[in-house]
Amino acid sequence: MQTQKVSAVVALGANLGDALETVQQAIQNLSTLQNTRLIKASSCYRTAPHQAQGPDFINAVVLLETTLSARQLLMDLQDLEHAAGRTRSYQNAPRTLDLDLIFYGDQVLNTSELTLPHPRWHERAFVLHPLAEICPERVSSDLLNSVQHQAIERVFME
Repeated sequence: MQTQKVSAVVALGANLGDALETVQQAIQNLSTLQNTRLIKASSCYRTAPHQAQGPDFINAVVLLETTLSARQLLMDLQDLEHAAGRTRSYQNAPRTLDLDLIFYGDQVLNTSELTLPHPRWHERAFVLHPLAEICPERVSSDLLNSVQHQAIERVFME
């Protein structure tokens, strides 16, 4: 296990069941991962499925500080997905919870199990808008303009 602290960005999404509750609970669960601290969480956003099917998604992004390796963090994210009832019946299937590791420090990696940064993060409004809230230095106005055709709205909690 590595001991240096690394900033990691995780995108959260759900479109089955009570998706808002699931995403909010997942944010809390991420804050309890071993050797990991939740630094910031974005607002939640509602988006139409993008390259996926089913009902609208609820999405958010979090910034974590961790001493876990990228591989261990990915495994922990997959454990949280599984605990939330995630099944992978087919690619881009509706899901109870989806946790994507977007950035792990400045690491660039391309293996069969993990690609960093996430290969499509810059193409998705549901990543860019919440990411702009918590890490504005990572999101240019050009990136936001490139996804302006993707419907997205902030979900306000009561």
